Amino acid sequence: MMRRSGPAPQAHGGGQPHVDADVTALLEDSTEELYESAPCGYLSTLMEGTIVKINKTLLDWLGLSREEVVGRRHFSDLLTVGGQLYHETHYAPLLRMKGQVGGIALDMKVADGSRLPVLITSTVKRGAEGRPVLIRTTVFDATDRRSYETELLRARRAAEEARRQAEADREQLREALAVLQQSLLPASLPTVPGVESAAYYHTASSIELGGDFYDLFPLGDKRFAFFLGDVCGKGPRAAAVTSLVRYTLRTAALHHADPEAVLSTLNAALLERYADGDPRYCTAVFGIVESGGETVTVRLASGGHPPTLILRADGQAEYLPTPGGVLIGAFPQASFTTVRTALHPGDTLLLYTDGLTEARTGETGDLYGYDALQSFATEIAPAHPRSVIDAFIGLLTDFGDGLDDDTALLALGRPRLSDAA
Repeated sequence: MMRRSGPAPQAHGGGQPHVDADVTALLEDSTEELYESAPCGYLSTLMEGTIVKINKTLLDWLGLSREEVVGRRHFSDLLTVGGQLYHETHYAPLLRMKGQVGGIALDMKVADGSRLPVLITSTVKRGAEGRPVLIRTTVFDATDRRSYETELLRARRAAEEARRQAEADREQLREALAVLQQSLLPASLPTVPGVESAAYYHTASSIELGGDFYDLFPLGDKRFAFFLGDVCGKGPRAAAVTSLVRYTLRTAALHHADPEAVLSTLNAALLERYADGDPRYCTAVFGIVESGGETVTVRLASGGHPPTLILRADGQAEYLPTPGGVLIGAFPQASFTTVRTALHPGDTLLLYTDGLTEARTGETGDLYGYDALQSFATEIAPAHPRSVIDAFIGLLTDFGDGLDDDTALLALGRPRLSDAA
């Protein structure tokens, strides 16, 4: 067993702790001394408010002498104008009704013209017959508390102002990004003889640039080029890549007659531009639509992009096989293959990005997928391009929060003979 070192504590009579002489002297101070030097203010008033007793602590706080106060002033005289109004209209009536009121924040006037924030508690004292005769009030200096509350209010106002500024900045950012996003898309689609067209772009985030893109433009000799794709990533860098992709495709289309050659040019451009160890790549479908008499032919090639859908006039929907075709900008020796199809009256060609097929559905959050997409397209076929786009806009809306990626849609189709008539 360990033993305590040093002298053993001495017991004192009656089990009381030892108190030295200085402490004893302070404990024997008179009640009056305790009243006068208390750490809070005390005062007593008659029921009509005349001050009949006040301690030195409160007098020192207010910079007044006892002769100026006792018998000469009412309690409300010590308050600021606002405090006097509150005292007369709320505090005094409540005190008379309840007999006690506590924790009320007021300001008292100091002789030098300043204000003293205080918390006051008052109790009505009754005489032998139960008649109210005095009001005893305790006053606490609330300067530190008021400073804290003022600082807290200032902090709250600063936070609110910062919130408003941040919201204004976000709104300005949203407007700037919307303008930039629109600059990466055609303002309108040109008129293609014998072909109807429609497009839609769903933006998943108003504060982040997406990388989806599409375009339709003339090449001359009744030929029009079209493309749709998706750049890897989001934000300003993705936007820069999107801009490069669009202008490269437009330029290459003027120099190459085959879609695979156009995609090969884009592949080389991306590899050259981003050869510094920060590769940038995309998926894309590029095609050329040519109208000649009653025939509308489409030639297209795909680079790692989801398969194109054709909604046929007979009510069927099928994917157009695009063999080969790898991610554009990923491999130096990438090869692409051009496929050909014809659009008959009532047929519509639909290009889309993977935001559509990768939308989350149901409670389990399963991917929407290609089978569901084909089934949906079959349900709405046959339909001209505008109707197809409108139907898919409704589908995207139904996904709700499950649609968390940008989605681009481009539809090209031949009107039915009855529509053309």
